[in-house]
Amino acid sequence: MVSFIQKITIAACLVGASQVQVIGQTTPMYSFIEKISLPTGDGKWDYLKMDGERERLFVSHFDRVHVIDLTTNKQIGEITGLKGVHGIGLAKELNKGYITNGTDNAITVFDYNTFKVLQIIPVTGKKADAVMYDKGTKRIFVFNNGSGDAVAIDAVTDKVIGTVTMGGAPEFAVANEKGSIFNNNEDTNEIFEIDAKTLKVKNKYSVAPAGGVPTGLAYDARTNRLFSVCRKPQALVVMDASTGKIVQSLPIGGGVDAVVYEKELKLIMTSNGEGNVTIIHQDSADTYSIVQTLTTKPGQKTMVHRGTTHRIYLSGADYQADGKTLVPGTFGVYVYGPTVKQ
Repeated sequence: MVSFIQKITIAACLVGASQVQVIGQTTPMYSFIEKISLPTGDGKWDYLKMDGERERLFVSHFDRVHVIDLTTNKQIGEITGLKGVHGIGLAKELNKGYITNGTDNAITVFDYNTFKVLQIIPVTGKKADAVMYDKGTKRIFVFNNGSGDAVAIDAVTDKVIGTVTMGGAPEFAVANEKGSIFNNNEDTNEIFEIDAKTLKVKNKYSVAPAGGVPTGLAYDARTNRLFSVCRKPQALVVMDASTGKIVQSLPIGGGVDAVVYEKELKLIMTSNGEGNVTIIHQDSADTYSIVQTLTTKPGQKTMVHRGTTHRIYLSGADYQADGKTLVPGTFGVYVYGPTVKQ
């Protein structure tokens, strides 16, 4: 079987540099592929969650979460009755999912197979936002953007077991699968390293002056590098996760919210709400180069990627002429990916 990397290398020889750009290895150019329409419900959107193993995509959308089957790109389920939904966390080994409700500071627990709500867990704090599952401790971590703390929940019993006090406004979080959780803080311009077992803050690393107001966060386990995207100034900050040293920063588009790391192609992609994705190649652990600015649509600020196809998925809707009012029934997920011409 010919791998994707082999295909784009062959394509580079056949169609020339206009289709690909070579920086250390063959790097594909990304373009729009299709829209997955989700016309039910109108309102704001936030995080998406990818499960590539079971080929499912979870999409937050104001008062509901859409579940898409990626083999057909059709909706197969919907979790409704939510209040200001933000994030989705998956404890797949326990067949459960967790949704943050930012309006009433509660966590909706659902059955992964049936998508039925199992229970509602009230949590302390304000504006429950990012949520993630840590496999090592079997704990769900809920980051409260409005009260500067995180709540830890035992995913086996669904009981709250503790709180991490940080201050500021926590945003995206990632785990290194070695006992640490890293979390961006948009108010303090820092990345917090949290011990997943003790619930203590181990380290605080500043992204300033290279970046400020950090939102999205991604991690490369191979090089132990953190990728933090910032709004003021607009930058991708690459940081050594062991020391907090900033190894490089690069300019990106405005209104960024999310970032993904595509490990096979060694690409870092930032979704910028102004209407583009900055695509950066990882030349080495400490050297990075911008290879493309992909045009998307205004408001498409959150994103996930699927490693098997190398595609990225951004949610959004159309705006009326004023640029602020949403056009009803236009919400959906926009799919972008590398195209190989034979």
